[in-house]
Amino acid sequence: MKFSLVENPPWDEMSRMPDHTLFQSKEWIVFVAEAQNAQPVIIEIADGSERIGWFVGLIVKKIGLRILGSPFPGWTTSYMGFNLHDVGNRTEALGSLIKFSRKELGCVGVEVMDRKFQESEITAAGWRYRLLTGYEVDLSGTENDLFDRFSSSTQRNIRKSEREGISVVQAHEDSFIAEYYSQLQEVFALQGLKPTYTKKRVELLLKHLLPTGRLLLLRVLDPGGKCIASGIFPADQHRMYFWGGASRTESRILRPNEAMHWFAMKYWQGRGVALYDMGGGGEYKRKYGGRPIAVPWIRHSHIPGFEMLRSLAKRLVEMRQRF
Repeated sequence: MKFSLVENPPWDEMSRMPDHTLFQSKEWIVFVAEAQNAQPVIIEIADGSERIGWFVGLIVKKIGLRILGSPFPGWTTSYMGFNLHDVGNRTEALGSLIKFSRKELGCVGVEVMDRKFQESEITAAGWRYRLLTGYEVDLSGTENDLFDRFSSSTQRNIRKSEREGISVVQAHEDSFIAEYYSQLQEVFALQGLKPTYTKKRVELLLKHLLPTGRLLLLRVLDPGGKCIASGIFPADQHRMYFWGGASRTESRILRPNEAMHWFAMKYWQGRGVALYDMGGGGEYKRKYGGRPIAVPWIRHSHIPGFEMLRSLAKRLVEMRQRF
């Protein structure tokens, strides 16, 4: 395989690949680059004279060392990796990427999370990985079909919120950011923590993604019109995602979160989206009819001791959350 850096990526052509995700789009890459002070890396992949796809990632510096992430932990970003015409090329492509990242990009490590990789082939290749587990909801059928797949308690809670006069509305105004982040701080404070990202990141997300029409912002209002919950739900042509949500503690008895997820599912279902990836673990997500999923998050280190440094960096982030 031949790898070549691309200075002017053909974003439109890349977006038409069947395995393309929102997190490989131009707007998302620019968002991550600005939020993480990262350098975008778009690589064209060829087999002989034939182009067979691309790789999308970004380089960040940690303690002075260059790391290629696609994505990297802490980016609030899901599946990236490769866009390839032949799914069977992925294992070979990853091996070539590891060599390219060290020799041509000067990176000390690579991290890749790509939905097309299977745990069995990663294990066979001997790469380190962890499984990102979560739940995915089937949005096919009618709204009634979708509602019928919810647990009976979730159905009751959604009906309860409707009886209580709860309403869910689409948000556009700038005040959403301050409102959402204030609720997020309240949620984390209950656990003695601070949010894992700053308000600035939310600002950058809206700046780059809202104009695309691929970002849904929701506010949940109580009968008096007060916002008691809010959420952020991006989507691509295949899936919608749960990027973030928060609610006021004193109003949870009104079940605003169930009402919000129900609204978001109907919204994206009506626009042809087939699946809802709820992102990460959380047993509560099963109640929306979700099936468990597990995607390998692969990593490779080029230097001895990198794994120890990576673990240390993770612990420092966790400590910063608490203090």
